[in-house]
Amino acid sequence: MVSLKQLHTFGFDTSAQDLVEINNRDDLISVFRRVKNKTYYLLGEGSNSIFLEDFTGTIVLNKLKGIELQESDTEFCLSVASGEPWHELVEYTLSNGVFGFENLALIPGTVGAAPIQNIGAYGVEIEKFIRSIEYYDIDLNTFNIINHEECNFGYRDSIFKKQLFNKAVITSVNFTMPKNNVVEQSYAPLNQLVKPTPIDIFHKVIEVRTDKLPNPKVLGNAGSFFKNPVVSKQILDDIKTRFDTVPYFQLSEVSFKVPAAWLIDQLGFKGKMHLGVKCHERQPLVLVNNGNGNGEGLLMLAREIKKSVFDTFAIELENEVRLVGNSGLIVL
Repeated sequence: MVSLKQLHTFGFDTSAQDLVEINNRDDLISVFRRVKNKTYYLLGEGSNSIFLEDFTGTIVLNKLKGIELQESDTEFCLSVASGEPWHELVEYTLSNGVFGFENLALIPGTVGAAPIQNIGAYGVEIEKFIRSIEYYDIDLNTFNIINHEECNFGYRDSIFKKQLFNKAVITSVNFTMPKNNVVEQSYAPLNQLVKPTPIDIFHKVIEVRTDKLPNPKVLGNAGSFFKNPVVSKQILDDIKTRFDTVPYFQLSEVSFKVPAAWLIDQLGFKGKMHLGVKCHERQPLVLVNNGNGNGEGLLMLAREIKKSVFDTFAIELENEVRLVGNSGLIVL
């Protein structure tokens, strides 16, 4: 058995039957020939997966590395291996005069995980810069490339969470970064900065995230546990009749994004704890491991939050974090 405590940021004291690393294409082919018809789980930095109990299969650890940078008169082109840490890529681009990723600073995880859930923050989603993605087809034993349109990106969504779920392993992501990219500062508190440079945005995002979110190295967590729900105008208007200060962001004439943290906060969940798993006192969207938490406690708390939000606001929260049981994903 292999301990998973240090391999996922929530830090539950769980284990797996076996663990293998993928460092190159040959490793990838060899490993998936061996595990594809068995129980396995592909893992990067473990920042978006919580192992609720002992895993009976093999953990496949993505260690694919490498960054290639090219430029033309109008743009930069990046080809990045999927095992590269995301925040280190943000730092790399800025140090090389490549701008666009600065709003996504300090988001945990790997480059390969970024397009799967179309990571986003402070008005920028990663899909904006993705040109194409190379992936390994587990069943066909082939390497394929799909372009941006074929990825079917949505809010925290992509083809890799649907049609290609459990069928593909992202090996590299190809980005296009325009040289005339304009900084995005429409979201608070970035909108308070006066004529900021990309470096200014980068430092402000780090400052805000560090202040708002607990450090997983100190207090086990997986960042935002729930997605911010997108609701209809009818549901939003109903909430406004009871909570006139409800914050929201208009996506279209008929859809609006409401902060899940605000919904949870209205129901008094800050600081509430079940079996060592707590709703963070300063950021209710983050569930934390108080040091002695377990999977049962997390499920109890998350399900209570989900039910209360639905009963009060008629909104069905979806977990952003993957919950892993003894043989695969668990539905909340």
